[in-house]
Amino acid sequence: MSAASTAESADFRGPLDITRAATVVLDAESTVIGWSPAAAELLGYGPSDALGRPLTAFLSVRPAGGTLPAEASGAAGPGPGPPSLVGNEIHVARTRDGRELLVATATCPLPGAAGASGPGTPDRILVAAEVEALLHWESRIALLQGLATQSPVGLAIYDTDLRLSWSNTAYEREMGQPLAAFRGKRAEELYGAGSFVTPGYPHTLAGVMRQVLDTGEPVLDLHFRGQPPSDPGRDHLWSCAYYRLEDAHGHALGVCEDAFDITDRYRVQERLTLLVEAGRRIGTVLDVATTAEEIADVAVPDFAATVRVDVTRAAVTGETAAVGSPADMTLLRVAERSAPGSGTPDPGLPASGPTETGRPDPYRPGASPTVTDSPDPGRPDTGPTGSGPTGSGAAGSGPTATARGPAGPGGTNSPGGPGGPRQPYPPVDYPPGSPQNRSLSSGGLVLDEGTLVVPLRTGGGVLGLVTFDRGEGSDASGRSPGPDRATTFDNGEVALADELAARAAVCIDNARRYTRERTASLALQRQLLPHHLPPQSAVETAYRYLPADDVTGVGGDWFDVIPLSGTRVGLVVGDVVGHGLQAAATMGRLRTSVRAFAQLDMAPDELLTRLDDLVGQPAEDRSDACGGAVETYDVTTGATCLYAVYDPVSRRCVMARAGHLPPAIVGPGGEVSFPDLPAGPPLGLGGLPFESMEIDLPVGSLLALFTDGLVEARDHDIGRGLDTLGQVLGDRSASLEELCDRAVSELVPGGTSADDTALLLVRTRALGADRVADWELTAEPVSVGRARELATGQLEAWGLEELVFATQLVVSELVTNAVRYAGGPLGLRLIRDRTLVCEVADTGHTSPHLRHSAADDEGGRGLFIVAQLVQRWGTRYTPTGKTIWTEQALPPAEAG
Repeated sequence: MSAASTAESADFRGPLDITRAATVVLDAESTVIGWSPAAAELLGYGPSDALGRPLTAFLSVRPAGGTLPAEASGAAGPGPGPPSLVGNEIHVARTRDGRELLVATATCPLPGAAGASGPGTPDRILVAAEVEALLHWESRIALLQGLATQSPVGLAIYDTDLRLSWSNTAYEREMGQPLAAFRGKRAEELYGAGSFVTPGYPHTLAGVMRQVLDTGEPVLDLHFRGQPPSDPGRDHLWSCAYYRLEDAHGHALGVCEDAFDITDRYRVQERLTLLVEAGRRIGTVLDVATTAEEIADVAVPDFAATVRVDVTRAAVTGETAAVGSPADMTLLRVAERSAPGSGTPDPGLPASGPTETGRPDPYRPGASPTVTDSPDPGRPDTGPTGSGPTGSGAAGSGPTATARGPAGPGGTNSPGGPGGPRQPYPPVDYPPGSPQNRSLSSGGLVLDEGTLVVPLRTGGGVLGLVTFDRGEGSDASGRSPGPDRATTFDNGEVALADELAARAAVCIDNARRYTRERTASLALQRQLLPHHLPPQSAVETAYRYLPADDVTGVGGDWFDVIPLSGTRVGLVVGDVVGHGLQAAATMGRLRTSVRAFAQLDMAPDELLTRLDDLVGQPAEDRSDACGGAVETYDVTTGATCLYAVYDPVSRRCVMARAGHLPPAIVGPGGEVSFPDLPAGPPLGLGGLPFESMEIDLPVGSLLALFTDGLVEARDHDIGRGLDTLGQVLGDRSASLEELCDRAVSELVPGGTSADDTALLLVRTRALGADRVADWELTAEPVSVGRARELATGQLEAWGLEELVFATQLVVSELVTNAVRYAGGPLGLRLIRDRTLVCEVADTGHTSPHLRHSAADDEGGRGLFIVAQLVQRWGTRYTPTGKTIWTEQALPPAEAG
């Protein structure tokens, strides 16, 4: 816009103002006796052409239209003409070039003209202007009138002393009194307690207006918070603009203020912001108590002064949501928050209130007993602490084996976190007639003055209640409400509370389902993993097992130590793909299968081959049964396993692996190595055979079997983890328990990781020559008697005379069968361990079978008699034949 057009738009003189309009002086006969320059500009006739001619030569005699309403302003402002102007009419004017213009005219009689009328004597004045200009001017006047009387925007003018000089009707409504009552007051006298909240500007009204007066730069959309005189005690928020007013010469006259009340819009924005914040902060973890604390943290203090979250006992423990049974509706107080300096009576816990931290006091009267997790898998029960499993069943040693919940406010663990120690939640009992009791009875929300109770509903069931209490605390904007304002919730806030509760209910239900599955998975895992490792003569053991964190869920890592025949021991560690209940069940199935195959005395490579066939079978069965229409993926596919067998007599270890990490071996001198064990494919993939490796392990060697969860993490790769593990295990002065603790603390410093962690440490032993006796016999009948004599002599040397008779029968039967059905040479070995082991080896590959002979059969009873005399017996195949072995219990004195 140019400077000329700007000046024109700022000129509020009317088109019929005598200083601007085309002015004609007429005598009593309507002859032109005066002609202004504006008239010459409008019609094109100069004074010499117009003077002396009748008015009808320029204007039509009759108006072209009706009479327009007279526009006259009072003395307070400019108008379309002098106060005596009575009206205007519409005429058609003819210009000198022949054009016709639609003009508005007004006449004003001259004082004293009525007594001196005559030709050439001035009688009246006529002013004229184009109708279009008149209408444009009247629209501008209507605009000013609307701003002054109808606009919802408050307008006020402050002079250079910052005293109010004028305001419109909207401003008067805010003040609650007419302009005359507050004209001349300073801004701080009108809104003394208010301040600007927009950063980067002065906080006071006087400071902002003085800045505008000094700089001349307008400011726009400053947010001012205060309490108007018409609504004391309640904060409002205005969007304000300020600009300097100047006269025609540029001198400052004052400051104009435009203020629009945006309180309602601001509160709607606050509610939307609260919803966005709720979506970001509620449900961050799958934990009922943490989710309850999150909704309380979101709502206090911006929405309510106090928030209490009560959840059903079934939801806390992961059971099905309550559907109406009173027994199912036992409520526990899992979260409570109050704004500083506020607090309201709690009808559910009348004897006491919240603690300083807002958390229910576990020691106050009526608190429920402590709820703890069950003992962790892979460890003997050591009490309610649920600490992690330790080797040799040593209670209380080793790091925590469960995943702690995320830290709650104040740095404490989230109460009730899955797998973590649960803090007690006091039961609440609301009396009849209370808002909470009415909400439980009706299943809907209840608003009672400053208390709003919203049920946590999901899937047709009720998970609990959320109580929002304003009380004596903050209102929705976080300010203390005035005495004239009820501390209640409006319709918008009720809808907001309902939405918050609905979102929290979904998150709590998800956490409940997760808790149920995790509890089932942990229970299954605890039952399937070894609770303790019995002492072995062949090895000394220690172990640690840490479930995955709460986010990932229970995994499928497992380990086992399996006693085998001949005082040998089987060592196994494995890892199942995936997490959750299915992974835990699959782990149990694989562990059971490994134990079953191991009891058959299979070599490690053969055992993994059988296990691989077993893993590949279920998917094929499901696919065939359903016609191939279902997903054939199974978490057993891709599982890994490492199986090793250590013989304390030969001090040799045979091992094979299926896609698993190789073990770590630490020699007696502290040297650490990871043997290049042939890497077979993971279970269920097939295609490649499994290969075994035999390693000599001197007495005192350390063998470490572990899963990838121990050595691999998000912040480092497997190579770095293996190096760290090797450094820890290289300390020969530390016990196995200390090495377990150090390995876990170094590699899993937080106690949990994204994957399960299993670590099995084994220190090898050897049976002394005084505890093993073996002989070689020929495959002749005479060898039977010789075998009895040798066995009897050895038992007497060991002081086991009580076992001579039974051992003679066992040796006679086994050697007789070997002579009769197999070939020589024969081997006889006696081992004195925790049991008496008797082994007879031959070159045959057929296994004897126990059968029940009829009364008239002459043979077939020998092996049956042997089975009755020993604890257990079996067959072990070797590259050169087989070995039949038996175990007998030692006499009580020797066993002790």
